[in-house]
Amino acid sequence: MSKSLIKDRSYNFALDVIRLYTYLQSQKEFVISGQLVRSGTSIGANIEEALAGQSKRDFTAKMSIASKEARETNYWLRLLRDSQLVSKEKVEFLIDESKEIISILTSIVKTSSVKKEKLKINRSNHD
Repeated sequence: MSKSLIKDRSYNFALDVIRLYTYLQSQKEFVISGQLVRSGTSIGANIEEALAGQSKRDFTAKMSIASKEARETNYWLRLLRDSQLVSKEKVEFLIDESKEIISILTSIVKTSSVKKEKLKINRSNHD
């Protein structure tokens, strides 16, 4: 059984987001923390769904949603940092990790889209 790098990274990222959420809640910050925990944990949930996808199309769609959630999470993290609701040190690692996750997911979506297009072309050539 092969390990999935993006599955593991998104899971660990979600754990870190939950820890930051818990800290923000203790600081009485409820609005952005709620947005952050929803999008930050949704990344891995969509990756899990993609890996269990019933088709290439399903896989690509779920990975694309995971990518969008990662971008949203990056937005909330930058807002937290730039509004100084949290120290730069508390969020910089998460911002960097979200960028890496976005990069990996973008690559996965592009690769699976290219494979899907090649499959379409090959099918049309055989008809």
